Amino acid sequence: MRIDLRSYFAALFAGDLAAFGAPPTDEALAGHIRAEQVSLVLGYSFGIMLANACNALVLAVALWQSPDWVFALVWAAAVSSAALFFGMQVRASRRIAKPQFVSRRTMYRLVRNALALGAAWGVVPVAFFANASSGAQLVITCLCAGMLAGGAFAFSTIPIAAIAFTGPIFVGTAICLGRDGDFVYLLMVVLVLVYGSVLLRGVFVNAFEFRRRIIAQHEAERTVRQDPLTHLPNRVAFNEALNGALSRLERSGEEFAVLLLDLDRFKEINDRFGHPAGDELLVQLAARLQRCTRAAEHVARIGGDEFALIMSNLTRPDDALAIAERFVAAFADPFPIDGFEITSAISIGIVLAPRDGNTSHDLLKHVDIALYRAKKSGPGTIRFFEASDDQSARDRRALQRDLEQAIEADQLFLVYQPFLDIRKGRVTGFEALLRWQHPTRGLIPPSVFIPIAEESGLIHQLGEWVIRRACAMLSRWPDDIRIAVNFSAVQFQNVGILQTIVEALAEANVAPNRLEIEITESMLISKYGSAPAILNGLLELGLTVALDDFGTGFSSLTYLRKLPFSRIKIDQSFIRDMLTQPDCAAIVKSVIGLAQDLQIGVVAEGVETADQLEYLRQTSCDEVQGYLIGRPMSGSEISALLDHDPQRSVHAA
Repeated sequence: MRIDLRSYFAALFAGDLAAFGAPPTDEALAGHIRAEQVSLVLGYSFGIMLANACNALVLAVALWQSPDWVFALVWAAAVSSAALFFGMQVRASRRIAKPQFVSRRTMYRLVRNALALGAAWGVVPVAFFANASSGAQLVITCLCAGMLAGGAFAFSTIPIAAIAFTGPIFVGTAICLGRDGDFVYLLMVVLVLVYGSVLLRGVFVNAFEFRRRIIAQHEAERTVRQDPLTHLPNRVAFNEALNGALSRLERSGEEFAVLLLDLDRFKEINDRFGHPAGDELLVQLAARLQRCTRAAEHVARIGGDEFALIMSNLTRPDDALAIAERFVAAFADPFPIDGFEITSAISIGIVLAPRDGNTSHDLLKHVDIALYRAKKSGPGTIRFFEASDDQSARDRRALQRDLEQAIEADQLFLVYQPFLDIRKGRVTGFEALLRWQHPTRGLIPPSVFIPIAEESGLIHQLGEWVIRRACAMLSRWPDDIRIAVNFSAVQFQNVGILQTIVEALAEANVAPNRLEIEITESMLISKYGSAPAILNGLLELGLTVALDDFGTGFSSLTYLRKLPFSRIKIDQSFIRDMLTQPDCAAIVKSVIGLAQDLQIGVVAEGVETADQLEYLRQTSCDEVQGYLIGRPMSGSEISALLDHDPQRSVHAA
């Protein structure tokens, strides 16, 4: 029972309304409520302290002719001095940033000070009323009534502080008025009690409403700053924490690190196991990451599969590396989800402030660059930002700007690599390959500029240019020749791509079945959700669709079953080794047999020797492509080839 009473009084004098029947709250929320209460009191305190000093001087003047004038003067001087001193302290404290948490000890001091000030005014009617003149008695009565109202107003959100302040004044007034037994004074005691009860009731009503409003506001702010899935801080909270860390860096030189984490192959996991499993993975991931951090630090989820951490009070870079290594190690064990054990990994980029920047813009830019380099190095990699990274990023941005002008500057062109029908021994079509001749950098390979185009969104403009140029070239060739155009997975986000194809075919007056769209399996994985509708649209237009690099993706057979492909292309890595490695040969035979069973055409890529060609002929492969058949050629070379050899036979065949 003693423990319960101790807890009750601790809550009571801490201003917690749970002591008066309100629902209890956790200490973090209670500290936030106390911070709002104290902030409100401090807002009134300077004016109230000034009023206290003025009232004390008024009382001293009113009692100047009283026998107790010396005591009254000493009292007034003490109260005025104390009020002005505390008032100036409050005014100075108001210049400091508003606290987000106030401890119980601070609230205890506030209640104690309220009691001391209330007691000082409670002495007035007891000590001075009896010997005062009628005019002075009226002044004392008015001052006590005013202090009761002022105290109730000042502490209207903290009932215990309001009681501590007004209680002594009520008691002193009651003692004064009831001391000589005058009936009129007894009536005044009743009026004071009624007046006091009305004031205190108003204090409690206001305090409960204030508490409810603060809790609702706190919940709303927490929702804004909290990720609803993982319950980690979100990007808003992370940005606020970053700004706070930068402020501490400026004030005290406190260094810190920012870690940016990205989950590897998360889209593939979503595609294979479904989005609910992906969400559960993120929840388990968040719990593991949080266990790796210090108590005062919190990992934030700032994107779909992207997390960040601010390490404050950093003493050496190895501290940031150590926690990053703990993050990577947290992925050593698989994640149990829906009966499966899913393995994953993360890549981490790290920046150090102020070494790598002293603004949020620079730090976020540089940590993103460090993460990009980590991801390029493979899953589970950690990379600190380096000055050379920034130069590389600037080069990429410069290349992006040049790429934006490449079409207008006529720097892009297409080359064409032939397909050979093995049975007929004749060319049946060409694959259009995009090239970029930069005016100062020379020939830039697609592996360099295509990723930049995808990241910047320029891929849509490039894709439209390729389709229109390929259709225009196709219009010059015989009607039984097709042309294949590579599609980026990013292009599936462009709802206007089908309209672009329709317009390009109409402008070139080309039959739709002569245009083939190639999609690499690895690209398809990341955007699988939007692919079926686009692919079906392509087939409805009469186009053919080929799955390129077959066998290198996440689940090849899944795509063949779910998506409407007309042709598959066996990846050249299998063709290169099929004559020396039995497993590659078995894969090639199996794919060709599967394609025949599904009535899908099959093309072998990367054919470079006559032995490879003969092996594919014996396994009944439909078409082949590679340097043995022909290297990529310009449009004029192909036109000359077709004009010179109408049968389009290939001598290497």
